[in-house]
Amino acid sequence: MSFTVQQIAEAIDATAHGNTGLTVNRVAEPALAGPDELALLTNPKFADGLSQGQARVALLWEGADWQSMGLEAAITATRGRYAMAALSKMVDPGQGFETGIHPTAVIDASAVLGADVSIGPFTVIGANAQIGEGSVIGPHCHIGTDSTLGARAMLRDHVSIGARVTIGARFWAQPGARIGSDGMSFVTPEASGVEKARASLGDQGEVIQQAWARIHSLGAVTIGDDVEIGANTCVDYGTVRDTCIGNGCKIDNLVHIGHNVVIGNDCLLAGQVGIAGSTRIGNNVVMGGQVGVSDNTVVGDNVICGGASKILSKVPAGQVVLGYPAVKMDTNLEMYKSLRRLPRLAKQFADLQKTVSKLGLKS
Repeated sequence: MSFTVQQIAEAIDATAHGNTGLTVNRVAEPALAGPDELALLTNPKFADGLSQGQARVALLWEGADWQSMGLEAAITATRGRYAMAALSKMVDPGQGFETGIHPTAVIDASAVLGADVSIGPFTVIGANAQIGEGSVIGPHCHIGTDSTLGARAMLRDHVSIGARVTIGARFWAQPGARIGSDGMSFVTPEASGVEKARASLGDQGEVIQQAWARIHSLGAVTIGDDVEIGANTCVDYGTVRDTCIGNGCKIDNLVHIGHNVVIGNDCLLAGQVGIAGSTRIGNNVVMGGQVGVSDNTVVGDNVICGGASKILSKVPAGQVVLGYPAVKMDTNLEMYKSLRRLPRLAKQFADLQKTVSKLGLKS
């Protein structure tokens, strides 16, 4: 794909400068950019890298002196990172999936496919499944019985969607995403050691060996519009009611969302986040990598959770939290500073003990 500087600037709502008819084929980092590539330089602190490459045009920050950089043309954007969203979409070469329905796909006769749907090799579409118009289903995918997938979905290879799952429009799923696995709900004939330990905060009582009985997942999963699910992420069925993910949520790789969880709109969950069963997450919540949330917990709207935080109790709306257990970020930082001071304080205390002891002997 080739685009002129002017075409790119118009597509990403930016400003073109210099030789706007210059054509580029790809984007590249400044130090690696060739003469036919657009150098991505939205942060001034990386400007030195431009001289190491051969770029003739670059995407720059607003107000950049592009001529002094030896460039023939430039594109400037008010918010470079945001411009990258439109630019990357424009130049994305895609996965090369073929259009149409591959002859090896297995599609139940009762399934309903919208217009211009593409189905890849060895994909299975179950009974009464509905696939929205313009959707692309990659190879080796599975869409279960009575499931609904909205318009213009994009499923990469090996995506699995269980029975009775409902997903809105413009859904993206990365390789190996699993939507609709059974929740981890098991019970013992009598109260287990885990139940006793939780009630007593540590004492499991008399140890009795018991077998675990499965509680089947009767609920399903409901996902809103414009949701993206990362590679090898798992979303469990609800036990009785559905597990729900709101509109606009972006979920990274290796995330686990447990049974009965309800997530609001426009949430961002980074890699290895784990949300235990029956937890409620508000709107516009951000969780850094490896955040863990205990079961039956509530996280309010607009909460930001720093990486590796462990949330064990309710978090009010608007808080920024960090740590294990998660507390307000400024509180956590003070606690950490105090913890680092402990060795020095212990030494000072030991020195004081020696001094007091000597004074006691002299008296």
